[in-house]
Amino acid sequence: MKNLLYLVSLLFVMANVHAQKCATMDNWQKILDENPQIEENSQRIEAHTQNFAENNTRQYRTGNIITIPVVVHVLYTSEFNNISDEQIYSQITSLNNDYRRLNSDASNTLDEFVGTAADIEIEFCMAQQDPNGFPTTAINRKETTITEFRDEIKAEATGGIDPWPVDRYLNIWVAPDITESPGSPGEVLGYAQFPGGDPATDGIVVRHNSFGNTGTVTVGNIGRTATHEVGHWLNLRHIWGDGACGADDFVDDTPLSDDQNFGCALTHMSCSTLDMVQNYMDYSDDGCMNLFTLGQKERMRALFAPGGARADLALSN
Repeated sequence: MKNLLYLVSLLFVMANVHAQKCATMDNWQKILDENPQIEENSQRIEAHTQNFAENNTRQYRTGNIITIPVVVHVLYTSEFNNISDEQIYSQITSLNNDYRRLNSDASNTLDEFVGTAADIEIEFCMAQQDPNGFPTTAINRKETTITEFRDEIKAEATGGIDPWPVDRYLNIWVAPDITESPGSPGEVLGYAQFPGGDPATDGIVVRHNSFGNTGTVTVGNIGRTATHEVGHWLNLRHIWGDGACGADDFVDDTPLSDDQNFGCALTHMSCSTLDMVQNYMDYSDDGCMNLFTLGQKERMRALFAPGGARADLALSN
């Protein structure tokens, strides 16, 4: 049984709480509305994922580490949000800890879910070569007068920075601020694009004060906005399936839930089961999240198997 004082402190401490809002689903719906072909891509990817789960060998599921080269594009309006290299590196470290289950709070996982918590065996590194083969720091910076971005951040023509080839890099854009979703107002900390979307906009976007665990980050953030958004980029849905109890996130070992959770509601139950509020794909506080599941691992790693939507990335040099 977990220490009672630990549970009480997570349930009731409010000083450093922040309510994460992810705009991935709003953004994805806009993409689907504008380009029906993307829906066909998604269906093919889903069929490949299900086939992988049923038929593929363990060599693509576990036992080999996939390393993904990262490029970080920083858009800033002042020296304050021109985040430091140290802040960027802290985010890469956080991603690696979370995806390899080396996070220091892994031992806090509730007993009910310890058996399904997984080392995803995916790692992230700052790219060593630019698209032309020259040495690089993989950090691009651009001063801007635009204070709020959505996908404009992903193109030079609209005041942002063009992505590096998405079959060779994970593109991360760090924004001064992110435009709220029409009809769904609220602070947006980040969003991602699912596999199968337009290569010109593939990657994730994170606000500067939710990126990493040092520098400009708001108190309570320890880098898990990016962990959550990279999860979407690797084809994970929100833990509650973005619907009521009948909705699904396509993962068997995550309990059904009827809505997102905020704070650290460790005892919250919906759909007659305990919610997995510590999963990175809920909206819980950074300090509450601490696991992906084996089922989520299988879903993510299907992307890198032969014929997978991100297979080329596993071969990137």
